[in-house]
Amino acid sequence: MKVRRYKWGHPIADQFTSPLKLNDDARRMLLMAGVSAGFSSVFGTPLAGAIFGLEVMAIGRMHYTAIFPCLLAAIVADQVGLMWGVHHTHYAMAFIPQMSLWTLAAVMIAGCCFGLAARIFADATRVIGAMMKTHIAYPPLRPFIGGLVVAVAVYLLHADRYIGLGIPVIVDAFQHPLAPWDFLGKLVFTVTSLGSGFKGGEVTPLFYVGATLGNALAPLLHLPFAFLAGIGFVAVFAGAANTPIASTLMAIELFGADIGIYAAMGCVVAYLVSGYTSIYRSQRVACLKHRIVPEGIKLAALPAWQREQTQPEVSHDKAKAER
Repeated sequence: MKVRRYKWGHPIADQFTSPLKLNDDARRMLLMAGVSAGFSSVFGTPLAGAIFGLEVMAIGRMHYTAIFPCLLAAIVADQVGLMWGVHHTHYAMAFIPQMSLWTLAAVMIAGCCFGLAARIFADATRVIGAMMKTHIAYPPLRPFIGGLVVAVAVYLLHADRYIGLGIPVIVDAFQHPLAPWDFLGKLVFTVTSLGSGFKGGEVTPLFYVGATLGNALAPLLHLPFAFLAGIGFVAVFAGAANTPIASTLMAIELFGADIGIYAAMGCVVAYLVSGYTSIYRSQRVACLKHRIVPEGIKLAALPAWQREQTQPEVSHDKAKAER
């Protein structure tokens, strides 16, 4: 439930639009502030929360008109949580390597892996969801079958560590080596659950995937386990949510300012490598990453647009072959 709560800020804020008779711009600002408040209170990261509300709405563009409401909402939400005695998980970052050409290059290599993991996570969730809709017409039956598959697989494979939030495993990733396939196990079980119709609960699993993937890559890249687990923690989320700046700030708030440059590099590389995929299908493309796609298009409509672009080429090649 913890992961889902940060989304509550959006619908709660939306309830005030009608009574206050807000126009579209004011409503948008209020919704962004609600998202910032929810993110900040759940993860204990007010700076990241403030920027997340600005950054998540559209790829590559932030609406600075809402920067003060988002910042204020994030700070207040975090303080209210602390007043209620809410405690956030502490992730130990004992050592951060000194800046060197190899360390920066290794973080870039790891960032590519984190971006690919984010892309696979988002695409697999979408593909499984489409398959469920195609083969199971009755919507309530989809989560039943998906849940049954997950439950049986967990029982037969003794894979309890791959279900739930997985906070203990994330903490372990900062302390000692884990099984190198842990990230894959969590990814498979999570995308199966989400694709089957279970909504919410994708953020902390992304932290899990990133931290355990970083843990697995650490010995290959000759970097400390905790250091690369921390980079993966935020970078996979940056790639899956298209929020590299908020994710970098999150790393600084959770692990300290010394990790900032490395976190920024890992998050930006993951953001670029992940392409035009996202766990938030309502995101729009406001600024291109590295390929030409229509500006303003929703990510949910992108696969259909790509099929339309390739269809003429396929027809032309087929006609040429027939001649």
